[in-house]
Amino acid sequence: MEMSSDNIRGFALALSSSFFIGSSFIVKKIGLKKAGMYGVRAGSGGFSYLYEPLWWLGMITMIVGEIANFAAYAFAPAILVTPLGALSIIVSAVLAHFVLDEKLHIFGVLGCVLCVVGSTSIVLHAPKEKNIESVKEVWYLATEPGFIVYSCVVVILVLVLIIRFVPRYGQTHMIIYVGICSLMGSLTVMGVKALAIALKLTFSGMNQFVFAQTWFFTAVVVICCLLQLNYLNKALDSFNTAVISPVYYVMFTSLTIFASMIMFKDWASQNASQIVTELCGFVTILSGTFLLHKTKDMGETIDPEPTILSETELSNETEFSNH
Repeated sequence: MEMSSDNIRGFALALSSSFFIGSSFIVKKIGLKKAGMYGVRAGSGGFSYLYEPLWWLGMITMIVGEIANFAAYAFAPAILVTPLGALSIIVSAVLAHFVLDEKLHIFGVLGCVLCVVGSTSIVLHAPKEKNIESVKEVWYLATEPGFIVYSCVVVILVLVLIIRFVPRYGQTHMIIYVGICSLMGSLTVMGVKALAIALKLTFSGMNQFVFAQTWFFTAVVVICCLLQLNYLNKALDSFNTAVISPVYYVMFTSLTIFASMIMFKDWASQNASQIVTELCGFVTILSGTFLLHKTKDMGETIDPEPTILSETELSNETEFSNH
């Protein structure tokens, strides 16, 4: 079936969004590296990157990508736009391989493919969203027991990770930083969806910003975004970009779909075939995540042609490893 002109516009916007978002990880990491040379690194709790122009260029690039992604939904259905977000992983991994010299070996490529296939499978078979017509309707859904329990669990997990695990394992276990970003991201998307509804209704002539609920969702989005940004910077500054991007995408997408199912009760419209397909998608995602996590240092630890170091080289190598 031939694509409509609107679908083509949405497709083009989604592709450009993936390119901007994927490349923003690389630009930001270059900025973080430069900032770490004259200040305290983000991974160690510093904020010197705020004075680095390249980091801000990366932020602008990411914002442009998000705007393009938002605009894509105005032209094309979510079933076309959402899966294309996975292309940002490929962009990020390829650029990291060539620009940052963060080698992506064959198992990393396979892990990326598994993550993309699994995530795409889930998104393509996700149920349709409800037709929400007011912010108060979203507020009603958000204050039902199921989503309140989910929100409380997310907040508790994030606090435990920040207070208990970040000081001990943040620099050695990538999943800590990425977990915080992904958990908060699922709440961010719910807030963004509410704001999008408010803006759409406001532009159509029904001002939604006279309701306190709209401003509450705005506050949630701002707080969650700032928290995500802080810990995403720590993750980028401490670990391999080619690994962070797909794992973050997998966890963020999975938790967002789960939160949406709880809040909007999307599972009521699904049949057994769709549910089984989503479960298979989750298994594929978990397989890709495991493969990426377990083999992320393989390219650095395996030397196909070992050489004998001289005494001076051995001394320099030992001094470098101590740093």
